[in-house]
Amino acid sequence: MSLIELIAGVEAREPTLTVFNADSAVTEELREHFADRNVRIAEERTDAGPEGYAVLSRDGEFVTAVTVDELLPGVGDETGAADDGPLEEGTPEEVGAGARGQVGEPILDHLDETMFTSYSHADMVAASREIEDRAWRVGDGELHAGFQTLDVLTGETDTYDLLGEKDRLSVHAYAANEGDPPDVEHYTVHVGETAEIRETWFVAYDGGGYDDAKCALLAEERAPGEFFGFWSYDPETVDYIIDYLTEQYGTGNGEIEPTDDTGEDRE
Repeated sequence: MSLIELIAGVEAREPTLTVFNADSAVTEELREHFADRNVRIAEERTDAGPEGYAVLSRDGEFVTAVTVDELLPGVGDETGAADDGPLEEGTPEEVGAGARGQVGEPILDHLDETMFTSYSHADMVAASREIEDRAWRVGDGELHAGFQTLDVLTGETDTYDLLGEKDRLSVHAYAANEGDPPDVEHYTVHVGETAEIRETWFVAYDGGGYDDAKCALLAEERAPGEFFGFWSYDPETVDYIIDYLTEQYGTGNGEIEPTDDTGEDRE
């Protein structure tokens, strides 16, 4: 299964939250709130049935149903406080937060917290930095990162040379042959000639021997600067991504090896 196929498999299991018999503003608010989550928001009206409820489904199968009031606490009240009942003690901010609850809270347990649907270039950079930071702190194992093109990778050379200076951390970068190759001191560059290297952005860390530290980000660029993909902390998924990269691009032509301080290739 290629990287693109792996992303497509995640997308195929995207759940749908269908809002029934509610104001369109409710649907838009939910759509905005879940804009970067792996859930599709739909809207329907029925001739009969209750007003203002929503159904979460996956693969055409019912998962759960909730009212709009439960999804958007305080939707009809500017303060978010209840109309009846005793007053609560505490600051106005604390009381308001307690009354409102969290938007979408009743369905959060049914959504995969590691999934996202659309990230901007800036968000992808931030997400990548989190994984790189984890690899730096553990300081062991393997870090694999895809930069789409050599031009992009060249701008990250200092960061990846710094990561590669960790004695027990093996760092690998992947890029399509567009632009000049960077000067590499402490990490290995794999120049891929396939479309998936040009079209995907990924960072995967094998945890350095700790399953709890394994993490990966994999996304496909579907419009300039806009990505669809997923996070994963699942050890099997992270292992699959790294094994796939190693098997497909790990050895052979196009590999730029690190050099030592004299400029000679390392043995």
